Amino acid sequence: MKTVVRPIDGVFALGRLLATPGIRETIPAREQVAALRRHAQGDWGEVSEHDWQANEDALVGGARILSAYVSGTGEKFWIITEADRSATTMLLPDEY
Repeated sequence: MKTVVRPIDGVFALGRLLATPGIRETIPAREQVAALRRHAQGDWGEVSEHDWQANEDALVGGARILSAYVSGTGEKFWIITEADRSATTMLLPDEY
């Protein structure tokens, strides 16, 4: 995994930013940054209503946060922030 170094401001700490090889090969950098910004600002993307509420609860309770996005070419990808906010990882669903 490669560490993303650009700082992102948001409503919760992202911790160390990571991207899997699949993300680096498939999702353009500008789309990665845009998705990270959305995630950090509480826009969870294409998740179910249940998962959206779980993320909202996680902001208070400190659980894991999962966002799902679709790239301009239709590739689905996820962003997961660990419960302890030590790291945020961007990955393709088949890399989970």
